[in-house]
Amino acid sequence: MKNYKGALSHNIFRVITQASEEIKLESYVIGGFVRDHILQRGEPKDIDIVAIGSGIELAKKVAEILPHKPKVQVFKNYGTAMLRAYDMEIEFVGARKESYQKDSRKPIVEDGSLEDDQNRRDFTINALALGLNEDNFGNLLDPFDGIEDLNSKIIKTPLDPDITYSDDPLRMLRAIRFATQLNFKIEKESLDAISRNKKRIKIISKERITDELHKIMLAEKPSKGFSLLHKTGLLHIIMPELTALEGIDEIEGQKHKDNFWHTLEVVDNIAENTDDLWLRWAALLHDIGKAPTKKFHKKIGWTFHGHEFVGAKMVFKLFKRLRLPLNDKMKYVQKLVLMSSRPIAIVDNDVTDSAVRRLIFDAGEDIEDLMTLCEADITTKNPNRFKKYHNNFKVVRTKMKEVEERDHVRNFQPPVTGEEIMETFNIRPSREIGIIKDTIKEAILEGEIPNEHEAARNLMLKKGRELGLSVSS
Repeated sequence: MKNYKGALSHNIFRVITQASEEIKLESYVIGGFVRDHILQRGEPKDIDIVAIGSGIELAKKVAEILPHKPKVQVFKNYGTAMLRAYDMEIEFVGARKESYQKDSRKPIVEDGSLEDDQNRRDFTINALALGLNEDNFGNLLDPFDGIEDLNSKIIKTPLDPDITYSDDPLRMLRAIRFATQLNFKIEKESLDAISRNKKRIKIISKERITDELHKIMLAEKPSKGFSLLHKTGLLHIIMPELTALEGIDEIEGQKHKDNFWHTLEVVDNIAENTDDLWLRWAALLHDIGKAPTKKFHKKIGWTFHGHEFVGAKMVFKLFKRLRLPLNDKMKYVQKLVLMSSRPIAIVDNDVTDSAVRRLIFDAGEDIEDLMTLCEADITTKNPNRFKKYHNNFKVVRTKMKEVEERDHVRNFQPPVTGEEIMETFNIRPSREIGIIKDTIKEAILEGEIPNEHEAARNLMLKKGRELGLSVSS
């Protein structure tokens, strides 16, 4: 029997051993901690402990022994308890066996043995357990050859995958998420079972689904996860807006690119440059408006006119359906989708400074993220075109820098405030104030006046007279 005492060097495990011996319980560390130690995947943040008996009793005993006496959170309905120690979250559960009803992923739970508990685990690599009692400290219990699957980089279920996935359909997303995060392969029978059981995903809450999508999105290569979601049919159920982009149509010898696979390339490209979850979401959704706006014209071929505007509206509907936040995160993604084609329009040498000013003004503090998205959107395999497009964006950046240094329009604040307008004309809040401020803003963006207080005040006085306002004495 293999022994992994080295994995248990942290003081918390000795405390759990002491507590287990004092209340005469068998205890084991199981799941992700063991898997990640063997894979050498950094410091753990979560530890799962299984007790053959009451996990709640063991948690309370551990808290009693620990010097800082942490608070124990008890979840009686689930027979679990949790405490925080040494910057880690430690969850305790009594070993159990589970049975499921068809319309719910919530199991009927009974007390069980360690073997029962390992049988209910989602994957063989998550069923690995290390003994924590004095007589088996560090001994590995691996009933499903999880070590072999770790070495072979394989995701598979301990028992029949059809039963595993039908019982708890969230495990289908977890299989794909682990395959993406660890760069593992899902065993063929297990992958086929996901396809067979894909409709069961409908009983899972949207919040649980999006939690797994976030983890896939934050992986080093998100396209692997979305390719698997597509291959198994899950993506069509979860995000039909994306799968609608797949395919290449040809009319009169004219084709367009496959916007689905292009999108996955864009997400991988942006993942190389940012860990920002919402910027990655913007990359995933930047072209979703292309499916409903696709048209063929004899003279010019395929067009997607207005896809950015349509796509931005689709972002709201998708976020609402998936229970994603409908706050500034959603508005940020909408904004980047809406503006995703704007920078390329200012590449031409004869573009006006006002067009550059408006881009900087409209993008505001998100201008760098917008440029990162646009550069990730270059997926051509032609080296000359690739170089040309990247050089184009260098031109855009240069123009933006020149205009910004001169005109200071990023995060623009009008040189004349509403308070100054009210004081000058001795008026209360009214529509005239908005008209004057908009006039000043437009004049600055068009380059008619500099972004300076004196010029803005003079325009304020002029516009005020046109509106019939008098300067207060």
